[in-house]
Amino acid sequence: MAKHKQSKARVIARRTVFRGKVFSVTSDEIIEPNRIRARRDVVHHPGSVVVLAIEESRREPRVLLEYQYRYAANEFLWELPAGRIDEGESEIAAAKRELLEETGYTAERWQLALKYYASPGFMDETMAVYLARDLRRGRARPETDESIQKRLVPLSDAVQKIMRGKIRDGKTAAGVLWFRAHIALKPA
Repeated sequence: MAKHKQSKARVIARRTVFRGKVFSVTSDEIIEPNRIRARRDVVHHPGSVVVLAIEESRREPRVLLEYQYRYAANEFLWELPAGRIDEGESEIAAAKRELLEETGYTAERWQLALKYYASPGFMDETMAVYLARDLRRGRARPETDESIQKRLVPLSDAVQKIMRGKIRDGKTAAGVLWFRAHIALKPA
C-alpha cells in the first residue's frame, strides 16, 4: 500500500444541499490524498451510541434487545438500544441516556466495546458501542415518536438470529458478535 504525503482530502468547494434536524448533506469538490479530484456528496451526522446491555444473573448471558418499526427499512427490526449524541453531550452520557429512555434500565459498569463508521462511503457518522453490565430495571421514558418493545434474549439465540438473517441491523450484529467473540468465550 502506497503512503501519501497528505493524509486528508483538500476541499476546493463545499455546498450544503440539505440541513435537517438529525443530519445535513454537503456536495464537496475535493482532491483526495491520492490526487484524485472528485465530487463527493456526504451525509454529516453528529455520531451515535449503541448500548450492548448484558444481563448476567443466569448461566448464559442475555442481551437486551428492542423491537421497533423503522421507516427507512419499512419493517420492524430487532436492535440494540441506540441513539444520536446530542450537541455538547459525551458518548457515555448519551449511552446512559438512551438506555434509560428507551428501556428503563440503568447499568453500574460501562466499557467502550468498539467504534466504527456506519457507512463511510457517503456518511461521516460514527457508532460507539458501549457494553453495559450490572443492569437495574426501571421505567422507560421513550420519546413521543418511539414505540419500543424490549426483551432479554439469551446470547446464543441472538447469535442464531443474526446468522439466520432474523436480526438484520448492522450495529446489533456488530455488538452481539463482538461480545460473543471477546467477552463471553473467554475462559473463566
